[in-house]
Amino acid sequence: MPELKTVGLFFVTALAEIIGCYLPYLWLREGKTIWLLVPAALSLAAFAWLLSLHPTAAGRVYAAYGGVYIFMAIMWLWAVDGVRPTTWDWVGSGVALLGMAIIMFAPRTT
Repeated sequence: MPELKTVGLFFVTALAEIIGCYLPYLWLREGKTIWLLVPAALSLAAFAWLLSLHPTAAGRVYAAYGGVYIFMAIMWLWAVDGVRPTTWDWVGSGVALLGMAIIMFAPRTT
């Protein structure tokens, strides 16, 4: 099931990126400790490494990954920020995930 592995890898990658960006946000906007930059940097390094694990062209991976990132950001909005997504948030996320699936799993001749 390479498709399931690809999607799962995208979800873990998105979580690493969101955490890596959220921790500096806490330091800059919420006055939290500067030491949050250490796990943030590690998380962003993991994000870059995880993106490199996909066997297809980097540009295709980055484009498709964006769809999963959108969905995960909406989930973060709900789980961490405590803001319930609207119907339009869900519709947009669904469209983004559909785009990811088309980009990654459409038949290719080369």
